[in-house]
Amino acid sequence: MTKRLFDIVFSLFTLLLFFWVLLISWLLAAMDTHTNGIFLQERIGQFGVPFKIYKLRTIRTESHTGEKYISRIGQFLRRFKLDEMPQFFTVLKGEMSIVGARPDVTGYYNLLTGENRKILELKPGLTSLASIKYNKEEFMLQKQELPLVYNDSVIFPDKVRMNLAYYYNRSFSGDILLILKTVRVVFFRGK
Repeated sequence: MTKRLFDIVFSLFTLLLFFWVLLISWLLAAMDTHTNGIFLQERIGQFGVPFKIYKLRTIRTESHTGEKYISRIGQFLRRFKLDEMPQFFTVLKGEMSIVGARPDVTGYYNLLTGENRKILELKPGLTSLASIKYNKEEFMLQKQELPLVYNDSVIFPDKVRMNLAYYYNRSFSGDILLILKTVRVVFFRGK
């Protein structure tokens, strides 16, 4: 109950304080991608139940070639995790938490077995130790000859291990420390 109350208060405070940042970021994303600026995708939530996650759109599609790429504005939004800000509304809805395993697409967490399925007992979160460690995951994968194989054999099992450790050792003070560490990594490039 304390975690849910904290999620609501923290999300409301963040949205009220930084609503102007979200609004400007959304307008930039919409103009830059020539869309409504919102990216919607199904992810796996608590107990394996799918839910919709919202992000600001950061990928442009060239009209004449169909080529997709992350725009300069998109890179900026991703760098400072501004594209993730709409997820505070998902936290308010109760589908996500501030701290917890990042929600993944179908084919990963929903396929966990045995003890690893305990991760699904928790709400997915905006941040976690795994998301801090792999905050530059897309760049790591770009360097791999077989990115999907590397993700499935190295990165994802490591995330599962860290998220399972969080399941067994979670605490309010630990969540606060993870939030502070996230702020340091995202805005000050700290480790």
